[in-house]
Amino acid sequence: MLTETFSNTTWILITLAVLWSIPWKAVALWQAARNSHKGWFIALLIINTVGILEIIYIFGFSKKGSKSK
Repeated sequence: MLTETFSNTTWILITLAVLWSIPWKAVALWQAARNSHKGWFIALLIINTVGILEIIYIFGFSKKGSKSK
């Protein structure tokens, strides 16, 4: 059985990783969609990096350029 091979600690770590990554992924996907960054949206949707790629996108690439008057 699968539960016999994984310890309780492993399940706790997996649960924490999932709970950590879901909000980051949601915010990053939302911002990519709003900014029309289709390539980023697809990459963020497919690649699972436990929030690392999402954080990089949110703080580094999701900012829109300054609006000219």
